[in-house]
Amino acid sequence: MKAISGALAALLLFASSAYAADAEGTIAKIDKSTMTLTLKGGESFKLSEEFALEDYSEGMDVTISYDEINGEKIVLQIIPD
Repeated sequence: MKAISGALAALLLFASSAYAADAEGTIAKIDKSTMTLTLKGGESFKLSEEFALEDYSEGMDVTISYDEINGEKIVLQIIPD
């Protein structure tokens, strides 16, 4: 029972520090050196190495699905509008 309680507590702790969300906007900047995408309005997102940056360009309207982990918005998916 202790193992189950510990696992449940760890799961709740992780769930409270990360959540999925969406953002819509126009890409203002893509910084390949820091793997960061910024929307017009200033909202920034961290990209993983799996994203083909050549598929996205400044001025493109997108919907971004992301998780926020420790205050950093990590991109899960980018959908062109």
